Amino acid sequence: MFLRNAWYVAAWDHEVTRGLLPLEILGDRVVLYRTEAGAPVALEDACPHRKLPLSMGRIMGDEVECGYHGLVFDTAGRCTRMPGASKIPPAARVRSYPAISRYGFVWIWMGAAGEADPNRIFPLAHYDDPRWGRNHGGCMTVECNYLYVTDNLLDPSHVSWVHRTSFGNAACEEEPVEVTVSAEGVTAARWMHNAEVAPFYQSLVTFAGRCDRLQHYEVRFPSHAIIKAVFVPVGTGGKGRPIDAQALVMDSYNFMTPINAERTRYFWLQMRNCYPGDESISKAMDDGVRAAFEEDRVILAAVQQGFDNKVTPNIDLAIDRAPLLFRKRLTQMIAAEQQLLASAG
Repeated sequence: MFLRNAWYVAAWDHEVTRGLLPLEILGDRVVLYRTEAGAPVALEDACPHRKLPLSMGRIMGDEVECGYHGLVFDTAGRCTRMPGASKIPPAARVRSYPAISRYGFVWIWMGAAGEADPNRIFPLAHYDDPRWGRNHGGCMTVECNYLYVTDNLLDPSHVSWVHRTSFGNAACEEEPVEVTVSAEGVTAARWMHNAEVAPFYQSLVTFAGRCDRLQHYEVRFPSHAIIKAVFVPVGTGGKGRPIDAQALVMDSYNFMTPINAERTRYFWLQMRNCYPGDESISKAMDDGVRAAFEEDRVILAAVQQGFDNKVTPNIDLAIDRAPLLFRKRLTQMIAAEQQLLASAG
């Protein structure tokens, strides 16, 4: 169900402190905290003795003490103290997960620790570019399987109905979508010409009148997305054409971290090529994006319930090509990973 050899967003940086933060990620119970030097640590949240969650214990320096019988574990998961024992057995350890802070998030590697290459963390272009504005972002729990969220993020057409007063308008209903597949993921994109600027973006564009608009929906394996919105004056947009100097560009980064098979923690932030450092713009964008994503949250929770309780088969439409290709390739990657694990074990 999950690709484990991958980086996932575990939490916002500010959520991981010198306290113990219990989380469920890919069905695993994990506890996060920071060392005295500030480095994030992620451990299996279960003492090997009686499986009490370590998150019910306490931090001692850089180590964690179990709140039941006082076993102490270091950042690598090794037991360093076992009260009343003359020798600590090798089985007295918990799993340690590689964790790293980057782009304001704490990322966790859920697979084989030796495969955890920080260079494979999803890159955020313009994150430190002083010419670009950045909002604070947010997160929410969506009561559905993460693949329903990736389906949604590879579906430009849904904005016409779900986000009619924010991201979408009638121009998004009929224009065909071009789908491409790469080793990294799947992209669904289209240019819409001579369209009205969608409500969410009207206060941000610097040119007057109608626009040509690019919708670029790209989801990379296992569950990370960049949604690029580009608005340019009418007659200047199109595939292969240079981006007009008056363009409004907004990059929306979306990170879906499966909690388990039926729940997903959804993180996001946006960057824009205008109004750097303008907190009022960032606040308005934060509020608007959260309101739009709340619309998605309601829809996707209902979709999960619909699939869980269906009495007739569902159908797929032409607009589902990108999500179906993404699911097919991800299923193949998960199967290959499981086969490697089985052969190694």
